[in-house]
Amino acid sequence: MLDAAKPYVIAALYRELELPLMVITAQPENARRMQEQVSAWCGSKRVMLFPEPDALPYQHVVTDSTTGLERMQVLSALAGKGNGDGREPLVIASAPALIQKVIPFNSFTSAWHTVEVGMDIEPKRLLQRWQAIGYEREAIVEVPGTMSQRGGILDVYPPTGEFPVRIDFMGNTIDSMRFFDSHSQRSLGVISQIEIGPAAGAIDGGGCILDYLPEEAMLIVDEGERLQNAVELLKDEASRLLSDRLERGEVVDDIPTPYFGWEELGPKINSHFRLVLSSWEPPDEGQLHKLDFTPATSYVGQLPALINKTKQMLKQGRRLVLVSHQASRLSELLAETKTIAAPVTEVVRVPPPGSLTLVQGLLTGGWTAGGNVHLLTDVEIFGFIKQRRLSKKRPMPRQMLYVDITPGDYVVHVEHGIARFAGVTTMKNKEIPGEYMVLEYAGGDKLYIPVEQIDRVTRYIGASDHQPAMNRLGTPDWWRTRKKAKESVEIVALELLALYAVREVAPGFAFSPDTVWQQELEASFPYIETPDQMAAQKEVKKDMAEAMPMDRLILGDVGYGKTEVAIRAAFKAVMDGKQVVLLVPTTVLAQQHHTTFSQRLATFPVRIEVLSRFRSPKEQQAIIEGLANGSVDICIGTHRLLQKDVVFKDMGLLIIDEEQRFGVSHKEHLKKIRRSVDVLTLSATPIPRTLHMSLLGVRDMSTIETPPGERLPIKTHVAEYDERVVRGAILHEMERNGQVFFVHNRVQSIDFIAEKIQMLVPEARLAVAHGRMAEGELE
Repeated sequence: MLDAAKPYVIAALYRELELPLMVITAQPENARRMQEQVSAWCGSKRVMLFPEPDALPYQHVVTDSTTGLERMQVLSALAGKGNGDGREPLVIASAPALIQKVIPFNSFTSAWHTVEVGMDIEPKRLLQRWQAIGYEREAIVEVPGTMSQRGGILDVYPPTGEFPVRIDFMGNTIDSMRFFDSHSQRSLGVISQIEIGPAAGAIDGGGCILDYLPEEAMLIVDEGERLQNAVELLKDEASRLLSDRLERGEVVDDIPTPYFGWEELGPKINSHFRLVLSSWEPPDEGQLHKLDFTPATSYVGQLPALINKTKQMLKQGRRLVLVSHQASRLSELLAETKTIAAPVTEVVRVPPPGSLTLVQGLLTGGWTAGGNVHLLTDVEIFGFIKQRRLSKKRPMPRQMLYVDITPGDYVVHVEHGIARFAGVTTMKNKEIPGEYMVLEYAGGDKLYIPVEQIDRVTRYIGASDHQPAMNRLGTPDWWRTRKKAKESVEIVALELLALYAVREVAPGFAFSPDTVWQQELEASFPYIETPDQMAAQKEVKKDMAEAMPMDRLILGDVGYGKTEVAIRAAFKAVMDGKQVVLLVPTTVLAQQHHTTFSQRLATFPVRIEVLSRFRSPKEQQAIIEGLANGSVDICIGTHRLLQKDVVFKDMGLLIIDEEQRFGVSHKEHLKKIRRSVDVLTLSATPIPRTLHMSLLGVRDMSTIETPPGERLPIKTHVAEYDERVVRGAILHEMERNGQVFFVHNRVQSIDFIAEKIQMLVPEARLAVAHGRMAEGELE
């Protein structure tokens, strides 16, 4: 069976049979792709991925709590527990997810219980029950799987719930219950009862996820032989890891096995009503049905040929479906050629004979069924497809500032001034226990701050290493300090306002509307843009279209998409004959941006250069001449671009990356440029003054807060140096086609360490880099 047609067949079975359905495939990447594609067909939120744990059994890796939470949600859906939408679940799992043992089905279902208003039970007994099924006790409930107590109030956050629940006791009787917001801690609505099941911390493993499938459920096996091979390879790797740990005495001989082998999984799979999908004809898979799917014709950007073929197929009465991320653009092209007026839809429905259906969406490949139904995707139409970046919702606790402050550190309270942090203590207020920060002031004064008011306390950051003078409570010292600081800020603000007043009346350049090439560039971006990216791009284009010089700050974390916004703005400027300068603080960053810009603009006649110490004097002179005569369209460089010998023929856009890392003299030079040229500043960590200006409206700001989908959280494992641990970590990363940076703190011995690592992991390609290398070699 054609791989591209598998998601369609699975979705069709799910919608037609209306039964619980589970798909198992060999590799995690296949499972994620299958979830994405089946969801595109179904449009159902009940298509769930059963994620694999972050590490193999016996591996020294800190696991992500979100993975355990998602696994618990899938088990709940299969068991018919929790908050469903009324539809049967469709679960997709890979071999690594399948082999890991879970809570036995009977233990899981018996752990569920109902809590309701009017119930008589001691709060302590409820806490003990929740702790037994994996809940962790915290001061404040903010993430699923946690609970807390404040006197006669219990908070609990079930993994299957959208919101945590606050239970108010009157003695040992539940008086009221309500949902509340985990961030603001404010009540959202009154409820009468809630179902509470196990949390991710419930480790009582021994069961298999296949045991959770109802009797009427259907099991779909994708490439059965590959699945079996993957399970056996995982078992061999886990056995090797166990042998290493036994040899080091880290585990006992009779430790229970936390995973299943094929000898156990095979019979479980065969006992279910199942369908095996295969792209080739297996010899012994029971009754064989060959589905008539063939690959779709590829046009690879030849749109005239596609339009002619469309007209021909419509005359022949065939059904044609185009699924594209650029469906609106295709609709316009078809209308211009008078082919057919096809509105864009979001859902594929059964098309009538001789019809064309345009669908906004993403699929990884097209197909032809029975010679009568033709499905084309971006792969066949344009020759590429954007990668969908599924954003994984990771519940995170609020950033409690005191975790970065240790006893003895100096802090600043917004109303009382500088003090020394003495730690956190528990006190009772009206018989209700709570946590308080203890701040010590001059003269032995102490101030107790409830942790709920932690936003009023920040770490002290001084201009020197000298210890600050602490304030005294009840004196005007801190008031005078704040008054003096306010006066200084006003002076700086007046200077800045004068600069921006000049910009308001300075003549600028109003850029033209987007060209066809601009649309093609943006369409070639290999990922789906996040909503924040699109909003930032729209704001930048709006600024560039106005005659007043733009000065916009793009604020976003590393990897959130700031560079793509800059690339599109730069290309727009070049399309109007203007030169673009990208100023960066380091030569390495200049080289990185040059590579990115060159790759994205490779198909367009745009000359991109990089001016840094990596270039020879002769090359630098040629670039400077190109900037003066206009032959260089985009120049990326360090502060070298700000020197007197660099002259631009017609600069229209200045992009500054991490402006706060430039010196005072460089910033003064930039001030002059800002008066007449559009400026776009990119920053992950803006200086406070820059951020404050943006918030006040003196400077325009766009924030990109949506993280890339599938971004993994940072995990830290601290241990003695062990070559087996190092090898295992490197191999684990190589298995997912990732890269590893091994950081060493001595240039003198770095080559010796590199040789050791190469001997330890001979299958890895290794390179050495350090700051004392020759420029060409480091580049």
